[in-house]
Amino acid sequence: MRNEKEMMELILKTAREDERIRAVYMSGSRCNPNSPRDIFQDYDIAYVVEETESFQKDPQWIDRFGKRLYMQYPEDSSFFPSDKANCYGWLMQFEDGNRLDLHVQTRKRALQEFQEDSLCKVLLDKDGILPIRLEGSDKSFLVQKPSETQFSEVCNEFWWGLNSLQKALWREEIPYAQQVMNQVLRDQLLLLLSWKIGMQTDFSCSIGKAGKYMHRWLTEEEYARYLDTYSCGNTEAMWESAERMCRFFDETAKCVAEQFHFLYNQREADASFGLFRHVRNLPKDAEKVL
Repeated sequence: MRNEKEMMELILKTAREDERIRAVYMSGSRCNPNSPRDIFQDYDIAYVVEETESFQKDPQWIDRFGKRLYMQYPEDSSFFPSDKANCYGWLMQFEDGNRLDLHVQTRKRALQEFQEDSLCKVLLDKDGILPIRLEGSDKSFLVQKPSETQFSEVCNEFWWGLNSLQKALWREEIPYAQQVMNQVLRDQLLLLLSWKIGMQTDFSCSIGKAGKYMHRWLTEEEYARYLDTYSCGNTEAMWESAERMCRFFDETAKCVAEQFHFLYNQREADASFGLFRHVRNLPKDAEKVL
């Protein structure tokens, strides 16, 4: 496996020798001083260019970076929105274990990225076209203090979403139940936990994508309780996990509300959780909900 020095030398050598490339910057975890270093870190690289078309028309252009196991062309996929004239990329997994996420971008797109992403770090700038930034920072991703309106909306979204979950579980529609639990309810719980962590750290930290770093600030008990909200594809196990999630959400919401002097709608929470527990025990031949 090529080491970081070898990869960076290749990336920069390519930029220096190609007149079409006017600047190079890196983003992602390799620019984040708070991200752990390991062998799976990608190289998130952008070449700043005058135009992207000549790169797109040359399929062999990327061969210089190494032998690939497989790859993806995100801008060519219907899964992602694209503006090929200003940004085009190659996501490459190499045979030696390295991964390079490479894009060519116009100056306009690069400046937009620098404005939105504080992790962007300049590696090479032939014409002085990029803002001077020699080190990345995760300040764009720090937990933000909530407003009372945001807090109320998150709580309402959780307790209202529970309605869909209980129906799916009672009907034993596991795929739908998993989606509601992990794409609706979990998102709200993560926000609450991020705010609680923000309170503890004066909103000076990032919990990472999907909360992957929040174990750094939660107690062992809190983190264990969060992990217990995940479940397998078994109906009874999902009922149990969902109930644990509800109790954890309720306790965390009360803590956040108390700290910020927000009003927590306990009546809404109790009504939603009460109906959830009622539906859990509702017979399959029931003719009415209540």
